Amino acid sequence: MNDVAELKLFGLAHARAQNLTQAAYQEVCDRIHSDDGDRPGSWTGEWSRAAARLEAEGRLLEACAHYNLARFPAVDGPARERAQKKCVEVCAAWAADHAVTRLDLPVLGETVPCWASGLSATERRPLLLVMGGIISIKEQWMTLLAQASRLGMAVLVAELPGVGENPLPYSADSWRMLSHLLDAVSDRADVEHTYGLTLSFSGHAALRCAAHDRRIRGVITIAAPVAAFFTDPDWRRGLPRITVDTLARLTRTTPDDITGDMSPWALTDTELAAVGIPVHYLATHEDAIIPGDDVRRLTSRVPGTRVLEYRDEHAGPGNALETRLWIFLSLLRMRRVGGPRTALLAAAAGLLALRRRLTGALTGARRPRPAA
Repeated sequence: MNDVAELKLFGLAHARAQNLTQAAYQEVCDRIHSDDGDRPGSWTGEWSRAAARLEAEGRLLEACAHYNLARFPAVDGPARERAQKKCVEVCAAWAADHAVTRLDLPVLGETVPCWASGLSATERRPLLLVMGGIISIKEQWMTLLAQASRLGMAVLVAELPGVGENPLPYSADSWRMLSHLLDAVSDRADVEHTYGLTLSFSGHAALRCAAHDRRIRGVITIAAPVAAFFTDPDWRRGLPRITVDTLARLTRTTPDDITGDMSPWALTDTELAAVGIPVHYLATHEDAIIPGDDVRRLTSRVPGTRVLEYRDEHAGPGNALETRLWIFLSLLRMRRVGGPRTALLAAAAGLLALRRRLTGALTGARRPRPAA
């Protein structure tokens, strides 16, 4: 079973990413006191029951978000497996009315399910490749998929190997999956101009892929490990249990392997020097998962790196609105799209950043992580 306090702490960022308010999140969390299957008072049980009520009311995207939280952080038994299947089922019902298509793509000898929009054999648009980290499933990106036409891009959403429906194991070579995904949709998108919205550990995979695959023209990421995370076993021994257990599940190893030698995963200076594209990175000072040395190494080795930093916890749950604006503005700037929309987004992001400064949330020196 997962630690309930960790579930509530780290689930908040995933709730905010799906537009759940803290009040709505807390309302469900207040009923949770165990992680025992789907019984009353359990994590999966309470989130699943809340999801079912929303589904019955026809509020499908909200139901999808609640089922997503019910299977958080990963499927570890029948209850979470049922929640994940319901999440996919409800999202499919919503997608049918919003020009969002499910694709089952051949990748490295397996079939990898994805969601896509804006693909066209006759009007091949630049591609936005979207992936979350070791916990985020593809179903949390449905709203972004529906915005493909406004972005002027095709959008393909996949999952990190081992996450959700992705049957591949997660490894240091998982970056190869990204290139295979581009190959699979190259007849329906301009994959020579691919931009990655690849968060956390998928950001690590995208950076390694960019060092080898020139079709990737820019990477937007949040809290991605680079090198120090993998080369510092003392750091990994202090990780939250939920992170260690999830990584072990995805890599098909054990928690001892995760806190042991992972140095082959680290991006080398040669690989970072070969990236050669714009990288927009969001970091947080109170990050209990990604060490500050990773951000410093990236900025020193990849000249095209721009960093936004919050005084916040991992993934910046307290700055969700500014983060969304930052993502879209980063994408427009990487593609060198000007005009009123870019100016408006820049102005809005500037106002939020100013408010952050005035309220004392501007970052200073990175705070040491408390002992585990």
